[in-house]
Amino acid sequence: MSFASGLAIYLLFWVMSAFVILPFGVRTHEEAGAERVAGQADSAPHEFRPWLIVMRTTLLASALFALWLANYTYDWVPAATFDIFTPPA
Repeated sequence: MSFASGLAIYLLFWVMSAFVILPFGVRTHEEAGAERVAGQADSAPHEFRPWLIVMRTTLLASALFALWLANYTYDWVPAATFDIFTPPA
């Protein structure tokens, strides 16, 4: 596998992990006990901490990519496992 392919797969893991991480740790102004700004949505977060989200996303994506790379290298779950069109031998 080339470096560009590995990077592209890692970036896919990173984007998917970002969507998984985003809802965790979010507190609204009501939950934090703070006053809302006029016109603010009820579900808006009290504090938006993008670097914490980036760090958590990077950790999760790195762990998932490491598992994927180990499976790619050692062939723990081969692609033939998911072949539903070819009858088993």
